[in-house]
Amino acid sequence: MDVDSTFEIVGEFGPYQKRIYFLLCLMPFMTSFHTLLSSFILATPDHRCALPNWPNDTYKIQSEAHMEDVNRSIPLSSEDGYLYDGCTIYGNNSKLVHCEKWVYAKTVFESTFTSEQNFVCDDELKTSHAAMIFFGGVLTGALGFGSLSDLLGRKKTFYFAVWLLLVSSFSLAWASSFWVFGLLRFIIGMCTSGLYVVPFVLGMELVGPSKRVWAGIVICYFFAAGLVVLAGVAYFIRDWVYLEIAISIPSIFFLFYWWLIPESPRWLLSQGKHEEAVKILKKIAKGNNKNVDEKAFGNLTVQEEPSGRFWHLIDNPVLLKRTLIILINWMFASMAYFGLSLNTGDLSGDYYLNFFLSGLAEFPAYTICLLLLDRIGRKTLHVSCMVFGGIFCICAIFPMLYASEDLQPITVTLAMLGKVGIAAAYGIIYIWSAELYPTVVRNQGMGLSSTMANTGALVSPYVADLNKAVSGDVGRALPFVLFGGCALLVGLLALMLPETLNQHLPETIEDGINFGKIPNNKYKSEKEDNSVNSPGLDINEGVYSSKL
Repeated sequence: MDVDSTFEIVGEFGPYQKRIYFLLCLMPFMTSFHTLLSSFILATPDHRCALPNWPNDTYKIQSEAHMEDVNRSIPLSSEDGYLYDGCTIYGNNSKLVHCEKWVYAKTVFESTFTSEQNFVCDDELKTSHAAMIFFGGVLTGALGFGSLSDLLGRKKTFYFAVWLLLVSSFSLAWASSFWVFGLLRFIIGMCTSGLYVVPFVLGMELVGPSKRVWAGIVICYFFAAGLVVLAGVAYFIRDWVYLEIAISIPSIFFLFYWWLIPESPRWLLSQGKHEEAVKILKKIAKGNNKNVDEKAFGNLTVQEEPSGRFWHLIDNPVLLKRTLIILINWMFASMAYFGLSLNTGDLSGDYYLNFFLSGLAEFPAYTICLLLLDRIGRKTLHVSCMVFGGIFCICAIFPMLYASEDLQPITVTLAMLGKVGIAAAYGIIYIWSAELYPTVVRNQGMGLSSTMANTGALVSPYVADLNKAVSGDVGRALPFVLFGGCALLVGLLALMLPETLNQHLPETIEDGINFGKIPNNKYKSEKEDNSVNSPGLDINEGVYSSKL
């Protein structure tokens, strides 16, 4: 009997698995803090040159004499016309010279790493570089920790990632240079990726096949909840050092997971550790109040999946076209998702409220997935969500460019509706692409898709920060043009992919080539369809979560 069949006996998603799954979901909840922390610690407050004749100069006007000196020394910004220029000051001969020191507004942030290190003016792109370095760590961690978990086991790999995250995240609070900061953020990115991927895989391996689609989407709610909580924590802790320490403390709790979380029985069986796997399966049965005959565990096996090679995805025109469309959708969905999340600071209104709403927008997105994914199909829902998100992102640029300040809440509303569509599409493409790839190359296809998603995330900070290259409202609107336009185009491109709902999924390369050409919905029993349609059936090092 294979291990998936055993879950029909011990329970596919009983009380025991629900408790463990909840504990596992707390890790994505925590990793979301670190993933989008750069929105706060790398934010650039309003700033201007420090006045050389005021030793205790502050951005806030101190007195009438101070205001006169500021107005006399600092030109107004050509970008806004009412803010002080952030990079130049009038010198002794009334000529504009570049700043040597800066003062920063403390109305939104008390202190950020950007203001501490003066990453402004000629060095302003260092904030984008730092955000990119983090996502480089995410990419490395997805590849590294996925393979390490197959070598050492899910539990040991997770525990190693927790310890590494604790050391690097607490150390970050004392980073004193860009390179130290970048190195530590790279390591944190690796760890957050590992602490999303490994619990995701472990969670999939502890539930039955028919529950894996549901479980794979629900974990995204916890990531979104983490973003909502992060907005609140950052609102009350506005100094980047204390904020970093505050979000690092919860990781200490995960050290106790060594005694709370079991190893994956699937991994144990793959390593020939039959007795340990049986012990865990018995524990699951007991926790689910199931009386299981001892003989049911007599000859457990892990079903060996046939494997193909990467070039099988590209040596046939049909599979090549399909693979390219899938990869493009992964890349641009990821770029738009993270870009919109990082871009909330460029929207009008309260910085923290906008970030809070951005996290909140993901809840209806994932609810759409849960309610409609098995009703209207992957294709219709994904295309609709991408087009929906793209249109609203593009619509957001019009009030941003032409509406008065009191109408800017319209911009925020449109941007959040765009985020709903993009977040939903990002979740759907994971499930849909896992079903489109033939079984023999599913691992390679999903691994490549994950790499493309992380590549999109790498690019997202630069797109979100285009306002640094293009000034004014046009610079603020440009990211929404790119996010919306790309989402619209790749969403329509996905119309060329076949539907997978209630279809017998392709197993061989030949099946993959013919899939969508020949009607094949005359299938097996509903139970078999549930198992076949689950994207979690091939959970291993090649299949990564859609979020990181």
